Amino acid sequence: MMNKNRLGQSELYVSEIGLGCMSLGTEEAKAVAIVDEALAEGINFLDTADLYDAGLNEEIVGKAIRHRRADVVLATKVGNRRIPGQDGWSWDASKSYIKSAVKDSLRRLQTDYIDLYQLHGGTMEDRIGETIEAFEELKQDGVIRYYGISSIRPNVIREYVKHSGIVSVMSQYNILDRRPEEEVLPLLAEHGISLIARGPLAGGILTEYGQRKMAKGYLNYSSAELPEMHKRLVELAGSTRSISQTALRYPLAHPAVAVIIPGASSLEQLRQNVSAAKTPPLSAEELTAVQNLHPGNRYTQHR
Repeated sequence: MMNKNRLGQSELYVSEIGLGCMSLGTEEAKAVAIVDEALAEGINFLDTADLYDAGLNEEIVGKAIRHRRADVVLATKVGNRRIPGQDGWSWDASKSYIKSAVKDSLRRLQTDYIDLYQLHGGTMEDRIGETIEAFEELKQDGVIRYYGISSIRPNVIREYVKHSGIVSVMSQYNILDRRPEEEVLPLLAEHGISLIARGPLAGGILTEYGQRKMAKGYLNYSSAELPEMHKRLVELAGSTRSISQTALRYPLAHPAVAVIIPGASSLEQLRQNVSAAKTPPLSAEELTAVQNLHPGNRYTQHR
């Protein structure tokens, strides 16, 4: 059985390992098979966004769960607006856009409610009060059950913690990106808000095949530093776990983290992710050993 954690102060209980749906791909049968397997393995939290594959990801997720909607805690995101006839997207956190975009997400997802609706970004220049109003009204209308934000900007997160009813913040958090530990996680813990940790495997670097992913470096790590870090993590994992299992368990060690959402583009990757749920939590000694490998990082330009 997969452990479940309460998401913030909501009534949602989410599997400690969720499924980040962005990497499912556009081949429907393959993607649906991955979702099927995830649910069979005890995962109940699926995270998508209207931006992924221009809405096709939501459509595929909707098809995969339409006969068992009540078994799933379904999360999607809003704020990146596609302009017809133009490439790319523009940022729009306005009330009118959010209330319009949710209808399109509901249609693609083949559902009449979203469990967790998340702002897919956010800046200090947004009219944050208006954005919050949109989410609160959707909640009152029963269209969404709860809302959160997906952001790595501490100043933006602080504003939503102070003024809104968010139950969660999604941020990148892993052994190589420990930026949330200094400012974000203590703030969320204090207010009973959960972190949803994306990118727990650092783009595949924190896996058995991580050497293939190191050429571009990662945050403040150079491509020369990463192989040594990888080697030391493999040694630290020892015979108890694989490096990917260690990496997946690391964010879950913080009490404010409710769920991690590694992606999976194959059944093999999904099964490797799920295997971490069957390993014991990291001990205090193991946590200290991981943290002693590197001094950590701080948010600088993302404020």
